[in-house]
Formats: sequence, structure tokens, C-alpha cells
Amino acid sequence: MELNCDLGEGTGTEASILPFIHAANISCGLHAGSPVEISNTIALAKKLGVQVGAHPSWNDRANFGRTEQQLPAAEIVSLILYQLGAFDALCRQHNYPMKHVKPHGALYNQAAKDPMVAAAIITAIKSFNPTLQLYALSNSVLAKLGKKAGLTVKEEAFADRRYTASGELASRQLANAVLQNKEEVLQQVKEILLNQRVRTTEENWISLKADTLCIHGDGSTAVELAKSIYEFLQLSNPA
Repeated sequence: MELNCDLGEGTGTEASILPFIHAANISCGLHAGSPVEISNTIALAKKLGVQVGAHPSWNDRANFGRTEQQLPAAEIVSLILYQLGAFDALCRQHNYPMKHVKPHGALYNQAAKDPMVAAAIITAIKSFNPTLQLYALSNSVLAKLGKKAGLTVKEEAFADRRYTASGELASRQLANAVLQNKEEVLQQVKEILLNQRVRTTEENWISLKADTLCIHGDGSTAVELAKSIYEFLQLSNPA
């Protein structure tokens, strides 16, 4: 199982987390991070052999890209293309290719259930480079439409987020929506890997299959969790 992490967001944890992940979703600058931070993260990922991908967002630095926005499809396409172009330029600086795209924050969550937002993201990716992988919430609208459009889709599950009964990520406004306790996170990872299920905020089980696991890089325990999950994956090596 692949482990990915959202990085390049100004937290300064890249050097500590990158050795324990397989893929980095790197900010494109509109929700966090700077061109220098993004460039430095790509350079370090290259040194460690970690796959890099663009992590585009709404233009929303004030709220770390976590506030929903309503834009016409054409504007969403332009917004995504703008960020993919900037990120690709920094990848070219280091002669290290961008391999995937994973929307960030509110954009990710809206695309998971809104066909218009999802289609706009897919249109942008296909226009820019149709060989790029799309990381999308498992069993989401974005994942389904991406596959239908011919993109290579990696369905994603979260090691450090709670889920609702509908399979969506629990709102960050809810208590314990973000898991930071190592034992809780590892238990969730184990259930996803071995039993293809996750416990919801309603304390029920729902099916959840994934190709890649995500850990957030901005949490206070992010480094510890990344290391623990990596070690668990190395030891368990489930079939």
C-alpha cells in the first residue's frame, strides 16, 4: 500500500516526513507555501525518490483552502491549469516529473460529490497532461468520473480523518474529525488495509477500498504518525 502526504505548505516538516512516504502532494501556492518552499520540497523528494504531484486548491490562503467556493466550470478549469503549469515549471527546474494531481481541501471535498466541480478538474488534467494520475476520495464522484474519462485514478483513504456513514470525510468542525492519536490512526490503517472498512462518526462500519493512504503534513503529530504508519506497512505487508 502506498502512503502519501500533503506537503510544501510552510510547515517545515518535509525533511522529517519525506523519508517515510511514497508520494508527496505538494502545494501549488494558492492555499499555502511559497515558490521557494515548493521548489525545495520537489528537490528533496527527488533526492529520496519520492513521487511528486500537484496539490491544487481554491485561491484561499486566508482559510488554508478549506472554505467552499462556487465558481463556473470554465473558471475552475483555468484555476487548475494555472496551478498545474506553475508546479510543472518547478518540477522542470529539478528535472523531476510530476506524476499525479490531488485536489486540496474544500476543492477535494466538493469534487468528491459535485459532478460539475469534478468534471472541471478532470478537463484541466486531460488538457494539461492526460497521463497524470488522479488521486480522489475512494468511491467518490471524482474517482468515478475520472475513470470514465480515461484517467488513471488512485482511490484514496485517509489514515488521520474520520468518515461519515455516506463515505465522506467528517467536517473539521466536528470533534475528533482529525485523528492525532497514534493508536487510533494505526487501528484505522489496519482496518482499511486488512478488512477494507472504516468506522464512521456514527460508530458504524462502511466498506472502504483504497489504492493509497493519505496523512496530512500540517498536523502537530504528523511526523510521528508518518513514521509509525510507514513502519506498520513495512512490517505487516498485507497481501
